Amino acid sequence: MRSRQAGQGKIGCILWLLVVGSVGMIAFKMIPVKVKSSELHDYMVEQARFSGNYPSDQIAKAVLVRARELELPLTEEGLKVEKVRARIKMEATYTVPVVFPGYTYYWKFHHMVDRPIFVV
Repeated sequence: MRSRQAGQGKIGCILWLLVVGSVGMIAFKMIPVKVKSSELHDYMVEQARFSGNYPSDQIAKAVLVRARELELPLTEEGLKVEKVRARIKMEATYTVPVVFPGYTYYWKFHHMVDRPIFVV
C-alpha cells in the first residue's frame, strides 16, 4: 500500500517558491544599482572623450551632477579628475548601501577612465 497519495508532497514546491522569490527580490534590488553605476561610467567615458577644451574641475562638477541625478552617493572626495599632458584620467569610488529585510549590503564601486585627449 502507498503511504502517500499523489499531490500531497507540497514542501518541495514551497521551497522552490522561496528560492525563486529570494532571487527575484535580490535582482529587484541589485539590478537598478548596477544599471545606474554603468550609466555613470558611460558618462565619465563620454566626458573624457569630449573634454579637450574644459578644465578638470568643470568636468568633475559635471560628473558629480550626473551622479546626483542617478542617486549615487559619489562625493568630491571619491572623485579624482586630472589632465596629464595629452591624457585625462578619472577615478570614482563610492559605496551604495542595498537594503534587504534584516541585512544591508554595501556594494563598492570603483570606476577608472584613462583616455587620450583629442582637441578639435
